Amino acid sequence: DLDLGHYERFIDESLSQNSNLTSGRVYWKVITDERKGVYGGQTIQIIPHVTNEIKRSISRNADTGADVCLVEIGGTVGDIESQPFLEAIRQFAVEAGRENCLFIHVTLVPYLAASDELKSKPTQHSVKEMLSIGINPDIIVCRTEHPLTDEIKHKISLFCNVDPECVIENNNCDILYAVPIMLHQQHMDDVVIRKLGIDCPGAPDLTDWQEMLDALRHPVQTVKIGLVGKYVELHDSYISVNEALKHGGIATHSAVDIHWIDSETLEGDDVDLDAILGDMDGILVPGGFGSRGIEGKINACRYARTHGVPYLGICLGMQIAIIEFARDVLGMADANSAEIDPSTTHPVIDILPEQKDVTDMGGTMRLGQYPCTLNPESKAYSLYGASMIYERHRHRYEVNNDYRPDLLNGGMIFAGTSPDNHIVEMVEIPDHPWFVAGQFHPEFKSRPNRPHPLFRGFVTAAAARMNSKK
Repeated sequence: DLDLGHYERFIDESLSQNSNLTSGRVYWKVITDERKGVYGGQTIQIIPHVTNEIKRSISRNADTGADVCLVEIGGTVGDIESQPFLEAIRQFAVEAGRENCLFIHVTLVPYLAASDELKSKPTQHSVKEMLSIGINPDIIVCRTEHPLTDEIKHKISLFCNVDPECVIENNNCDILYAVPIMLHQQHMDDVVIRKLGIDCPGAPDLTDWQEMLDALRHPVQTVKIGLVGKYVELHDSYISVNEALKHGGIATHSAVDIHWIDSETLEGDDVDLDAILGDMDGILVPGGFGSRGIEGKINACRYARTHGVPYLGICLGMQIAIIEFARDVLGMADANSAEIDPSTTHPVIDILPEQKDVTDMGGTMRLGQYPCTLNPESKAYSLYGASMIYERHRHRYEVNNDYRPDLLNGGMIFAGTSPDNHIVEMVEIPDHPWFVAGQFHPEFKSRPNRPHPLFRGFVTAAAARMNSKK
């Protein structure tokens, strides 16, 4: 869910899989428990069995020592899919105590250009629907393209049973990270802590956040980054990478101009790579699966390596770097990943040993945070400033250890490995201006006020290349 990434970036918390509760997971748990006899032969129903499981999932997160548990229910009030969740939180508020729960309802206040007016009726009807299921919103956040008039705020307050100060305007912003400042200026934070009875003395210090916004709004230079993937038509497919590049730009006072390049357009002998990639200050190949567009990604990696263009490979992007290096430096013409070509004579990327007998594809990958030991002679070590790091993974294939001696002899170094040295986590090419690739997903740990070291280093290298061309 894209919202999870935004929550992580805004509240600076790394969330676990327990923070993503889907209907499928709830129903699966209920059905599994029924098969185990947990319910003692009861007839399974939405209420109470499904709603109870939803409440248990919320409680598991709340019982981790958190001061506040934030629960977002997606969709629209009245949707069939959301009904069990809304009933569950209604019950949860009763059981936890209404003084310990705060309902914030986000609604759309549309603007009608023909009559030049904002309409509050959709909000009124949405709240009416919520009241019919027993939920009375404490705060109403109004998404709008135009500032709310006092008349509209008064109307929403009067007809939706909330105090005027609890009608919050969430207008369109030039930068997403400006939203907390906008909400703070309307004292939404004060309303929340007062209604929850939280003792939070003193005004929040948002100086660092404001400085970050100023850096975003007033860059001193612009770098061009070519993002080479196969899902580029939908930019949200790489939203965490997109945001992490912005973070790297903040640290270097650079605007990052992302050029979305479909990897399939880089395939074929007649492709003019100079025309597509020649103007790029950096090339990034993100994660992905499957064979479509692979050769285009390999061509992009080759271009970066041979033309001295800063390269950042993420997950599959690191595997691409290994394949390209094996083919063009080591002379293994058919080198490939066993995922792409199971019959290759040089499977430089192979399936993890523990994955060989796995038949269920869902949820069985090497998933989550794992430690990585860094090579003190690497760029990664200087960027992180630590010998041991922890990064988040999602992969089934790895560098084939049989080829590690060949890769080393060819001039590549292993910048990071698992602590037991069994898995290559990062690779670099020392005689290249900036060529770094990792088997993990650094974009998930990047924050706007604390850019991930790899993205900061990548954008810095891209800026250096851009300035060298002047």
